[in-house]
Amino acid sequence: MTGLSNGPNCFRCKYLFITHDRRRPYGCSLMGFKSAGMPAKEVLRIQGHVCLAFCAK
Repeated sequence: MTGLSNGPNCFRCKYLFITHDRRRPYGCSLMGFKSAGMPAKEVLRIQGHVCLAFCAK
């Protein structure tokens, strides 16, 4: 597994949103999910590659 230093920064992505759910405070509006950590990190963990949906604000 590669490090996120080469991957996208969710805080610079237009699809990141902050939820009101304390257990899952971050979400990706393009992929339609909420998570406890950064969405790009979840994509890397589950799919095994960096997030391809990143789009700069």
